[in-house]
Amino acid sequence: MKPFTTDNTNRRTFLRVGSSILALPFLETFANASAVARTPPKRLIFLGGGFGFTKDTFYPDKAGRFSEIGLTEGLSPLKRHMDDITMVSNLTNLGATDPHGGSVSYLTGANVAGTPGKRFFNSISCDQVAAQHLGKETRFSSLSLSAKESDGGQNSGHGSGLSLSWDDSGNPIPGVNRPLDLFYTLFANPKDSREALDERLKKRQSILDIVKTGGVSIKRNLSKNDQEKLDEYFTGIRQVEKGLERQAKWADIPKPDAPFDAPGEGLTGEEEIQMMYDMIIIALQTDATRVLSYRQPVCSVLAGMGISLKAHSLSHYGFSEPRTAASRERDKKCSALFGHFIDRLKEARDMDGSRLYDQSIVSYGTNLRSGHELKNLPALLSGGGTKGISHGRHLILPEKDTPLANYWLTLLRQAGIELDSFSHSTGDIPELLA
Repeated sequence: MKPFTTDNTNRRTFLRVGSSILALPFLETFANASAVARTPPKRLIFLGGGFGFTKDTFYPDKAGRFSEIGLTEGLSPLKRHMDDITMVSNLTNLGATDPHGGSVSYLTGANVAGTPGKRFFNSISCDQVAAQHLGKETRFSSLSLSAKESDGGQNSGHGSGLSLSWDDSGNPIPGVNRPLDLFYTLFANPKDSREALDERLKKRQSILDIVKTGGVSIKRNLSKNDQEKLDEYFTGIRQVEKGLERQAKWADIPKPDAPFDAPGEGLTGEEEIQMMYDMIIIALQTDATRVLSYRQPVCSVLAGMGISLKAHSLSHYGFSEPRTAASRERDKKCSALFGHFIDRLKEARDMDGSRLYDQSIVSYGTNLRSGHELKNLPALLSGGGTKGISHGRHLILPEKDTPLANYWLTLLRQAGIELDSFSHSTGDIPELLA
């Protein structure tokens, strides 16, 4: 197969070839042997897009089936998937207080600045809750993907943090932020050897041992508050140790050889997202993981569209006609990229020959509606894994400011995860299940 390039003509050629490869039956060679010949597992994918969308042209103003009420301009690129998407309105992340840091609490629901005595406090994100249940048998309990550092932060509406994911101690989880890095996460690197891996694992463990020894020796001389901080730090170290233990467990099971060449270094914007999407499909198809989150680039997408404004500036479109027009074009681009991902899920075959789409639950949205509005945020849902949810409609919930955590709880339960609650949830969303 030809290498990935940033040339559009060559890339379209790859995708035509790639779609046929992804449509092949599940390949045992690429899979964990224990995953073969079983009922396909559920998969959960959480996609975060940064700032919100144009108020008057993205959101439907009526509830009902899309086949009857139609799609808005901003959603129009999703027409071919009209019967396989659901938009939910009147969701609010009750923990979100910072309109510039939307993604920080998007999957956690925590009020990060609202805990007395703490400057910042986050909690576990719902993807990591899912990973604890769905990721026990896979090489990666979850994969957290992000954008380059230059395309994160407040300019993109993502705020601080390293990805959408936060561990069970509320610590940020670093995201894989380049297609090339994801490639070498999923596939065998010819430069690697078992000896080199063992050496890296030993070196990392040695560093952790030194840090722990030094920390214990000074703890007795610290104030109570500092001791609590140190305990939190040790909890983070324990998370790293668990990761090392998992790597050691899988060290004797080789990663598959890549069926194509590594992507180039310089992918940005739309091409970067499409390449990440394509490799997400392969990660799911080979059962490398069953849970993914992806904090997507925003500013580089705008730049690729010829829009010179940063996403933050564009969100203040107000009464500026050029900015409003640019915002509307950006909305359609985001919908088109989401549609591309649904295309890939429907083309790819699962381990039993069914569509990968049929066992997937895909959420796409942000913590902001339009401009800097923190209420009634956008929530798009797709995937055949939501057996209890009927797609193809716009659902306006009867209660304004329905907790976003209720939405996450509903999706977790749809994935077969039995939970009484998540974050600030008050229950699932019965209207979504009706």
